Amino acid sequence: MNATASSTHDRPLGVLVGFDGSEHAQHALAYAAAEAGRRGMALTVATASVVPTMFYATLGSLAVPADAEIAKNSAEGVLDEARRLLHEYRGPVEYLAEVGDAAGALVELSRRAQLAVVGTRGRGGFTGRVLGSVSVALASHAHCPAIVVSERLNSDGPITVAIEGSHVNDRVLHEAAAIASMRGTSLDIVTALPPFEELTFWYPDAALDVDLVGVRQGQIEEDLRGQAETLRTTFPGLEVTAVVEVGSPQTILAGRTRSSQLTVLGTRGRGAVASVLLGSVSRSVLFHAEGPVMIVPSE
Repeated sequence: MNATASSTHDRPLGVLVGFDGSEHAQHALAYAAAEAGRRGMALTVATASVVPTMFYATLGSLAVPADAEIAKNSAEGVLDEARRLLHEYRGPVEYLAEVGDAAGALVELSRRAQLAVVGTRGRGGFTGRVLGSVSVALASHAHCPAIVVSERLNSDGPITVAIEGSHVNDRVLHEAAAIASMRGTSLDIVTALPPFEELTFWYPDAALDVDLVGVRQGQIEEDLRGQAETLRTTFPGLEVTAVVEVGSPQTILAGRTRSSQLTVLGTRGRGAVASVLLGSVSRSVLFHAEGPVMIVPSE
């Protein structure tokens, strides 16, 4: 899964990580560095400082140096901390000090990255954004797959990828399979089938056959077995399992994050509002995750 010449040219930033010096950002930095090393890509560390909106009554009261320069210097100071933390890292690293909103800066930089990484929350340019603004904004709007890193990591678990029924996002499956193959671990494909009770609660008089749940579960499992076989052919040696679990997708997938190295989801599934960038399931899993979550753009 090393970068090809064309992909490196098109996405020269490689693995992009947002860093603000916080403890969560330090976890994200270590995670991104390891990922860049595995992929044979450049590592780009970016931070952002917002220029404060100030009012000066006279020219004599203007700040010296200018506010923009102060913000830039602040960002450079944060990057110095990243340099210290990466002093033993031997791969290529680029450091970017941006002036402006952190979420907007990372989303824009993601146009030139192959993967973006951010912690669950931070401070400074990322301040006051509990999961939350920067993390959710990047997951929602990134132009490349984005990983939100929590404090809890499980290095021995599988890669879990969630798909909705027979609605298969090939890019999501391929990203998850490629990562599992690269890390030498197994891939678990999971579909959460809403329980029968959810439908009968809203339509109590509907003449529904409870056996339909089992029938539908079997149909989806057959579809998933086909997807699993295709992935085994594409990634020889990859162990792939596929399962359909009946229950709340949010609860099932959030639970999976506890034991998975990484849980991979698309930005949206079969929700009623197709224009929503980050679907309700993906957003809920991000908020309740107990392990790293990757969001893969639908397009």
